[in-house]
Amino acid sequence: MRALILGLGLSLTVAIGATAGVIGAYYYVQPGLPAAETIRNIPLEVPLRIFSRDGYLISEIGERKRIPVTYEEVPKHVIDAFVAAEDRRFFEHSGVDYRGILRAVARLAQTGDVSGGGGSTLTQQLARDYFLTREQTVSRKLKEAFLAYKIEQEFSKEQIMALFLNKMFFGQRAYGVAASAQVYFDKTLGEINIAEAATLAGILPAPSRYNPVSNVENAKVRRGYVLGRMLDLGYIDNALYEQAMSEPMESRLHGAAIELNAPYIAEMVRSQMLVRYGEETYTAGYQVVTTLDSRMQKAANYALRNGLLEFTRRRGYRGPRARIELSEATLALPLDQWPAEIFGAMDQYVPGGLSLALVTNVAPNNVATIVFRDGVEAALPWAGMSWANPFIDRDTFGPAPTSAADVLTVGDIIYVMPTANASWALAQIPEVQGAVVALDPYDGGIAALVGGFDYTTSKFNRARQAYRQPGSAFKPFIYSAALEFGNTPATVILDAPVVISSSELEAVWRPINYSGRFYGPTRMREALVRSMNLVSVRLLLFETGIGNAIRHLKKFGFSDATLIHNGSLALGGGQASPLDMAQGYAILANGGHAVQPYVIDSIFGPAGEPLFRAEPAIVCDECVPAESEVATDTLRPDDPVDRQLLLDQMVNVIETYRPNATDAPELYENVNVAPQAITPQNAFLIQDMMRDVISRGTGRKALVLGRKDLSGKTGTSNDRRDAWFGGYNADLAAVVWVGYDDDLPL
Repeated sequence: MRALILGLGLSLTVAIGATAGVIGAYYYVQPGLPAAETIRNIPLEVPLRIFSRDGYLISEIGERKRIPVTYEEVPKHVIDAFVAAEDRRFFEHSGVDYRGILRAVARLAQTGDVSGGGGSTLTQQLARDYFLTREQTVSRKLKEAFLAYKIEQEFSKEQIMALFLNKMFFGQRAYGVAASAQVYFDKTLGEINIAEAATLAGILPAPSRYNPVSNVENAKVRRGYVLGRMLDLGYIDNALYEQAMSEPMESRLHGAAIELNAPYIAEMVRSQMLVRYGEETYTAGYQVVTTLDSRMQKAANYALRNGLLEFTRRRGYRGPRARIELSEATLALPLDQWPAEIFGAMDQYVPGGLSLALVTNVAPNNVATIVFRDGVEAALPWAGMSWANPFIDRDTFGPAPTSAADVLTVGDIIYVMPTANASWALAQIPEVQGAVVALDPYDGGIAALVGGFDYTTSKFNRARQAYRQPGSAFKPFIYSAALEFGNTPATVILDAPVVISSSELEAVWRPINYSGRFYGPTRMREALVRSMNLVSVRLLLFETGIGNAIRHLKKFGFSDATLIHNGSLALGGGQASPLDMAQGYAILANGGHAVQPYVIDSIFGPAGEPLFRAEPAIVCDECVPAESEVATDTLRPDDPVDRQLLLDQMVNVIETYRPNATDAPELYENVNVAPQAITPQNAFLIQDMMRDVISRGTGRKALVLGRKDLSGKTGTSNDRRDAWFGGYNADLAAVVWVGYDDDLPL
């Protein structure tokens, strides 16, 4: 009895001492503890996400990959996997594993070391990740425990679980379970199965050691442990356990789930966001909606890519990417027994949507057998390689091949591309480059933009940064100036030799027509349709004047720095980017309103709260502008009035082309209206002449589209260094440029 009393007394003493110790420890660390509710105000580092105007993801930019989710968005089997792996009593305890703390204290007393035995709960791990370091000290563990308790008092279990699943690091720059599902399995959180959920839950203790890509066996063992815990806790039955255990560990790294290929647009947005928000651009979770139209962007990608590939075909085949030796012994083996280094030779980035393949056989029937990096075999038919005349130089290629053996050799590593009939064709990376820009004439929004063949291999945005000679594609603006200064489409201009001598041209200049011929008296309309150089020069020098023309051209957005002040301006001898040209064509398309290109439509915060909305100047003929901004200095002092009257009579159809602004209701008065850069009459006449360019002039190839609403103009610079086409209708203005970066002739 006495022993019992002594035991009870000792126990009571220990309990009182322990309680006093806990209270003392709390008051010791409490001053340094943050308030648990501050978690609400600590933003997660979420990358910048960029979307098209119709909701397709274009890019995700940031050091940390994270996709925040709510508790309700997490499937039950995912939650079960993390509870089983990390904290089986999560929904029962108050946030602290007291036994784990006692183990750490005992270890400290015995060895002076507390590493390896914390037994932290999910809540404790959350507290550590938000507020504490990973140092292995009793002080840190005490702070972790007390913070966990405070968090449990402040938040519900569901909120804590959501915070945990969004916060934790899973390796490969993936933070949060949703981002890790995308990175390792290329799936949304709702798409992963039980085995994949167990794999993700198993990563947390050591993201490098249990990485399912780089350490497959470790990850598989860890997955088995998590599945076993799920079975023991009743989260899954034996059938589900066996099924999950039997699944192969199939994981590889995936980038963000990009839905629309527009990297040049993404870079434009990134640079603008960086100016607006600084470095927090990459971490604050901004969501940017661009003006991009996914359908048009896909069409632009396809058109430029296929156009450049077709162009490079016509220059001859430059040969395989590489060549490796394949012995007869290797060729006799099944593919799954081939040395890994053979397939490793194809393990590299391939631009432009092409694929690398290894030629393993060239048959007498002119069909080659090819093998891809993943071991899949395919046939490369003669139709897919018959184009491959041997390349000699940029202007010369050899005779056409007569058999597959003339083109390919066993061991060649070649580029191939899929064809429309589910087959393959030989390809090569173009040396030539190009760009496409399409604008909405209504407000200048960029509907599509491609700055080159492949962004990864060349980030130079030719659509915006390449200033090249536009050649004859610039002539519509010269003709617009001529109209503005009293000419009409029926004005007759003499197509005859012109000889100019000036210090600016540094020599006598004798421009000629592309055909080398002279056509005598020619109407302006016909001269534009046939792209007559001499008429353009005479219009600039003798009908308009260079100074007047320069002032008029600036109304289309061209800067003084890109406009040359001599006669070659008439032939597009200055410099302009494809975006500059598209802006000019958009002004022609919308009836003469000065719209400005822009790409960011709106910006939202991480919770979807609106932060910015673009207010571009728009075309609105029903709106009442504050004052007329139509230029009034368009006539030369010596212009006869009857020429202007004649112009007015010719374009009276304009009165039905655009509504009368004086009839506008008052509700439009505060709209940001794009100013009138050129008269609607001028824009209408240029449009009408450029339709003839399409129907019977240099742009006839556009007739294959089967449309009658297109206006356009082709252009080629000196020595064929640049090729252009600009076209538009009422809904879209687009410009395409093709040329070599090193300015060599095409």
